[in-house]
Amino acid sequence: MPLTIAAPQVTGPSTATATRSPVEVDNRAAYIGFGLAYVFGHGSAALSKGASPLLDLPAWLPMALLGAGLAAGTIQATRAALRAQRGATEPDLLSGKLLGASWLIGFAALFLAITGLSSTVDTPDLQSMLWPTGSGLIVGLIYVSEGAARRNVLHYGLGVWLALTSTAALFLGTPGLYWVLAIAGGGAYAVATALERRRLGLR
Repeated sequence: MPLTIAAPQVTGPSTATATRSPVEVDNRAAYIGFGLAYVFGHGSAALSKGASPLLDLPAWLPMALLGAGLAAGTIQATRAALRAQRGATEPDLLSGKLLGASWLIGFAALFLAITGLSSTVDTPDLQSMLWPTGSGLIVGLIYVSEGAARRNVLHYGLGVWLALTSTAALFLGTPGLYWVLAIAGGGAYAVATALERRRLGLR
C-alpha cells in the first residue's frame, strides 16, 4: 500500500488583517461649528427679517455670524478628514479627495443656479431665500455621499435631515424658513454632536 505524504498547507494572511478598515473621522468639532452657524446666523436672521421683525439688527450681522460659523466648521471638517487619511490606503485616499472636491463643485453649481435664476426672475427676495436653503441642500447631499462612502450612518442620517428640512423650509417664506433652519438644522447638529461621541466609543 503506497504511502501518501500530505503537503504542508500554507495559509495566507486573513482577510481581517489584509483588509484595513478606514480610519474613523471625528466630526464633533465640525458639527459644533456648523451648528453654531445655524443657530446664531439663521436665528438672528429669523429675529430681524420679515414684515414685523422682533429685533432691529444690522443687515450684515446675520450673514457675518453665519459665515464665521461655517468657516470654523469647514476648517474643523478639513482637519478631521486630513487626520483620518494618515496611513489610509490608496482607494481611501482617492475617495477622500473626490469627496473634498464635491464641496467646491456643489457650491459652484449652487452659485450658478441662484445667479442665473436671479437674472431671469424678477423676485427681490429670491437670493435671500435660495442661498440659506440651497446651502443646506448641498451640505446635506454631500453628507449623504460622505456617510455612504465611510459607512457612517449618523453622518448619512444628518445629511438626509438637512437636505429635506432645508428644501421644505421654502414653503414658509421669510422669516419662517430661517426659524426652520435655526431650530431644525441647529438642533440636528446638537444631537449629532452628542451621538458622534457614542459612535466613536468615547466616554
